[in-house]
Amino acid sequence: MKRSRFKEEQIIKILRDVESGKKVVDVCRHYGISDATFYVWRKKYSGMTVTDLARLKELESENSRLKRIITQQVLDIDCLKEINSKKW
Repeated sequence: MKRSRFKEEQIIKILRDVESGKKVVDVCRHYGISDATFYVWRKKYSGMTVTDLARLKELESENSRLKRIITQQVLDIDCLKEINSKKW
């Protein structure tokens, strides 16, 4: 996936510029983005603050860590079941 040249904090600032009364076309021209990009960002980040964004990132990283732990535990359980099912 292509990496954005704007960080999330910058995207939120751009969205705030439009909320403060500037026109979407003018803001997009100033930052060098398309209208479609702006509306995708607005759909994804509308109503967020920088602290909300930081909390979201933290929760996403914790969620991915927990998913890895669960996956590893499922593999361990499957291995133990396989070992116990064999008759010695």
